[in-house]
Amino acid sequence: MVYLKRKTDLFLEEWKSDPQRKPLIVRGPRQVGKTESIRRFGEKNYGNVIEINFVEEPKYKTIISDGYKTADLIRNISRIDPLKKFAEGETLLFFDELQEFPEIATALKFFAQDGRFDVICSGSMLGINYRKIESNSVGYKTDYTMRSLDFEEFLWAKGYGESVAEELLAHMWELAPFNDAERSVYGSLFLDYCILGGMPAVVREYIIKDSFEGSLAVQRQLLADYEEDVRKYAQGMDQTRILNVFRQIPRQLAKENKKFQISKVVSGARFKDYRGCIEWLSDAGIINVCHCMYYPELPLKGNFDETKYKIYFADSGLLVAMLDEEAQEDLRANRNMGVYKGALYENVVGEALVKSGYDLYYYKKEDSTLEEDFFVRTAGDLIPVEVKAVGGRAKSLRTLITGERYEDIRYGIKFTGGNIGYDNSIYTFPYFCAFLLKRYLKGVRDLAQGH
Repeated sequence: MVYLKRKTDLFLEEWKSDPQRKPLIVRGPRQVGKTESIRRFGEKNYGNVIEINFVEEPKYKTIISDGYKTADLIRNISRIDPLKKFAEGETLLFFDELQEFPEIATALKFFAQDGRFDVICSGSMLGINYRKIESNSVGYKTDYTMRSLDFEEFLWAKGYGESVAEELLAHMWELAPFNDAERSVYGSLFLDYCILGGMPAVVREYIIKDSFEGSLAVQRQLLADYEEDVRKYAQGMDQTRILNVFRQIPRQLAKENKKFQISKVVSGARFKDYRGCIEWLSDAGIINVCHCMYYPELPLKGNFDETKYKIYFADSGLLVAMLDEEAQEDLRANRNMGVYKGALYENVVGEALVKSGYDLYYYKKEDSTLEEDFFVRTAGDLIPVEVKAVGGRAKSLRTLITGERYEDIRYGIKFTGGNIGYDNSIYTFPYFCAFLLKRYLKGVRDLAQGH
């Protein structure tokens, strides 16, 4: 099987090199490659890997029968399977599908204190049980969130080296436009990424076949799996509500006003009845919620109206897979996004921001045309980020930059299908640079400080 290099690989190596490392919990949506990355890391770095999957081997749920101390757990694991060997300092214990048995998290404290074995836990849908896991292991674990491939990892999958990101960053810092060949190559690859998304199974199919053949079937199977998870893990009435919200997202993103309207999900529906459903999908890593700010100023935390938000898919491939048949065929055959053009680019940029470590915020002024897609911050600046599906003036962006009332805003970023540019405090970059925004802003700050 083709292994797709991931940024998680580097994180795991850094975790291993830390002499003070604690047990690790790798969270993330289902099928983003958690098990594959951890398994490969274990094979490379340990003489002995003991993998226990609580879905496939529920018998291991009995290992806590005598308590949570390391010696008791190891004794009970060995009773169930005497072939499992525990060499001190050379063994990785990998507990997979943690959401099926969150009780094991209580043992992490004892593993941390014992120190003879490295422990990694992994699971999808962990948000659902995470409060229990957190309370059972607070202070004795490290958390890491894994998501589907970002555009940089997609470029690696296509055979590009790590130097590509540095080359793109250099263009951004120097405001040096891309030549026609660069724009054509990276623009084409980015469009492929938009259509496919970053789920490893979908990307692998595309890499092996060098075409979109079979990718839609894989995406639709992932959608079916997600819906099955809702039925398995969500409680009671919420199942129907969660699925209704999930299925409504593409339609609402295609609107000019992309604010998610609960009233459009079911006639007469109210926010308070659906709040838990949106939290559930967010906790499961299936969606990214973009909150509407009260006012475009720092700080961002707490400065938003929880009843107003936009909902994006955490992976753009899921959005594409939910389009109607005609849109699907047109998109794959002719690369024509139709009415979904703005929605798809906005979703992909939002996805890139989340994968870079940002939370999502937007602003829409009541009774006004002033609206901005996203906001990010540096140490001292609030930076509006606009995603333009077509060229044209960025009226709201100019208002925010020049308006005396918006003192935290000095400049803005615009992502378009065009080239690099700068005009009146607005920096314009191609869509395919969105994954680099955080590194770009840090580099700009470092350059300004003479680093």
